[in-house]
Amino acid sequence: MKSRQSPLVAWLQAGPLAAVFLVFFVVPLLLILMVSFWQATDYELIPAFTFQSYRDIFNGCGIGGNDGDLCVTFKTYLSTLKFSFIVWLVTALLGFALAYFMAFHVKSTLAQTVLFIVCTVPFWTSNVIRMISWVPLLGRNGLVNQTLLGMGLVDEPLDWLLFSDFSVILAFVHLYTMFMIVPIFNSMMRIDRSLVEAARDNGATPWQTVVHVILPLCRTGIIIGSIFVIALVMGDFVTVGVMGGQQIASVGKVIQVQASYLQFPAAAANAVILLAVVLMMIAALMRLVNLRKEL
Repeated sequence: MKSRQSPLVAWLQAGPLAAVFLVFFVVPLLLILMVSFWQATDYELIPAFTFQSYRDIFNGCGIGGNDGDLCVTFKTYLSTLKFSFIVWLVTALLGFALAYFMAFHVKSTLAQTVLFIVCTVPFWTSNVIRMISWVPLLGRNGLVNQTLLGMGLVDEPLDWLLFSDFSVILAFVHLYTMFMIVPIFNSMMRIDRSLVEAARDNGATPWQTVVHVILPLCRTGIIIGSIFVIALVMGDFVTVGVMGGQQIASVGKVIQVQASYLQFPAAAANAVILLAVVLMMIAALMRLVNLRKEL
């Protein structure tokens, strides 16, 4: 009797979470996919099946289009992928270094907890507030430019500090580094310290120990953090809009503008394409490690 009830009990336990997942994730995605095939006029949305929105997105992207130049869509995706790659690289280096310091150089559990809380302090405020806090620092009359001018290092204020690719990447790193630190730190804390001692006893230098022992063993944490950072950067539009001065293109920004102008089929089509691109990137990362086995 017990074995017959076990599958039913398991389904009942998974039912609430499955219902939430279905209502708040699967159904909205299906609605976005459905709207992407609708037809839009100046006055109404027509629920008719058409590929017009997708054709408009890739207009001029064919062979010989735009005199050999990349179309707007490809340029936008390349810009977004550029931000994603740079932010991923910087956050991975910072996240690994900070996690390594807390996991292997801070011996006290209390000290590790305190440092971990310090890393999470920025999350106690809104993303927008943390982002806008860079404006008085990086502006032409901001603290950084005034300091550089006062020290005589520059003759005039630096314009590229704000409303540029640099400011967008800086804000991204500030906002999302913690998403890389947490999974890497969790993976490092699970490493058997006897393996590190064995590497040192066999004459491995600290750098060789990191490369050949610690790095492979915390690969799962790096992959999980990479998934978080890449997904967040690819879909972000607020950071690009504010820190880029509304002058830098990204896929998320395009979707936001289209939705604000009530171009819902075009926005939905762009969202579907963006989701497909992000899922392909995540699938490529998942091939590097078996998360089910590792976790």
